[in-house]
Amino acid sequence: MTGPVHPTRDDPVVGALSEGVGGPVGEHAGRHPWWTPVRVLLVLTAVCFALGMVQKTSCYQDAWQDGEQRYAHMCYSDIPYLYTGRGLAELSWPYTGDEQVRARYEVMEYPAGITYWAWGTAWATHWLSGSPDLEPRYALPADALAGEADVQREATLYVVVNAAGLAALTLLAVWFLAGVHRRRPWDAAILAVSPALALTGLVNWDLLAVALVAGAAWAWARDRPVLTGVLIGLGAATKLYPLLLLGAVLVICLRERRLPVFARVLGAAVAAWLLANLPAMLTGWEQWLHFWRFNSERGADLGSLWLVLDQAAGTTTSPSTINLVSWLFLAAWCAGVLVLGLRAPVTPRFAQLAFLVVLGFLLVNKVYSPQYVLWLLPLAALARPRWRDQLVWLSGEVLYFAAVWWYLGGYLAPAGGGEAGFYWIAILLRVAAQLYLAGIVVRDVMHPAHDPVWEERQLTRTRSKPVAV
Repeated sequence: MTGPVHPTRDDPVVGALSEGVGGPVGEHAGRHPWWTPVRVLLVLTAVCFALGMVQKTSCYQDAWQDGEQRYAHMCYSDIPYLYTGRGLAELSWPYTGDEQVRARYEVMEYPAGITYWAWGTAWATHWLSGSPDLEPRYALPADALAGEADVQREATLYVVVNAAGLAALTLLAVWFLAGVHRRRPWDAAILAVSPALALTGLVNWDLLAVALVAGAAWAWARDRPVLTGVLIGLGAATKLYPLLLLGAVLVICLRERRLPVFARVLGAAVAAWLLANLPAMLTGWEQWLHFWRFNSERGADLGSLWLVLDQAAGTTTSPSTINLVSWLFLAAWCAGVLVLGLRAPVTPRFAQLAFLVVLGFLLVNKVYSPQYVLWLLPLAALARPRWRDQLVWLSGEVLYFAAVWWYLGGYLAPAGGGEAGFYWIAILLRVAAQLYLAGIVVRDVMHPAHDPVWEERQLTRTRSKPVAV
């Protein structure tokens, strides 16, 4: 069999579910001339993303003005609030140092890639709105803009414009993932139909980085180190975590004694990151630094183990202490991944190492916003393409998604006062689910026979050899 590996025959969960529609695909099943696996995956992705847009309908209908509904219906999104809260409704350049703009609006607290996207989609929104006259808005207090009817209409259109762009990027990400292992395109379905994608895809702009990470995995699988580095660099300019993928490349290159390849990846990543950041650096150095200062100075925030620790102990851990402990933990975690990669029986796969490194970063991060599950999703899909393990992990993420909105809405607060212990439980269960999947990936690395991708490679090699008589 030289065609794609079919999930009904490869994955026990999918095989069991297929019994309701005739069972696993047969040995002699024909192929549809047009409905290739990749095209089916793209349709599934579009449907899943559309369901995510439907899930935000109640907030969209009132332009995200109902403070309780956004939490009760779990349809919150940063996108419309940042449109009015960061000067995008007035098309202010995010990195301007103009005193009037800075007096009216806070600086965007995101890396350059997301900030460019946010401003670009704001420009598109204004163009689609007929280029409204901005002069009257300058006379209003900045915090009053969100109450203006025309601005509210623009804010909802801004969400639609971003949804269209993020949907296209998600389709691109699935296409990339489907091409990482040529005979296993269906592994990308773990991203394509994920409930995490539907629920969190429009919370913020994280899908920009997801598409670049998926592209980096595709480029590495195609043995294109310079392109891999470029995509990692652009990803790091969009959301810092893709920088950690360099760790996975380093482990593989050390293992296979290909350090010149790592040098090419690193050089391309640094060059791409610098070029992507240059417009921001040149037009507003202080504003560009805001992202770094903001993350250095912030304390324990939503979803983090630091928040659980502070609330449970009734203390406040200083940002400097969190920074120090987090970096020490991440260094130790990465050293463990390095030892794991060097001691494994065979060279671990890029996605396995990348998943473990990014997870280590998230475990001790100061904040775990609900959309951060997207950081792990494409890497997890490639690292452990088994639905049972994915569903165990995703159940923890979906539970946390619900809990964080209920917590913010005050629905988890005890009647007698005090901290919301159920929110702590949701955080701990999410971390436990993440560690479960990490444990499975580590087992696959140390015992490759458990790895579906390695197993398929072995079967492919066996089939390609002459049968011994």
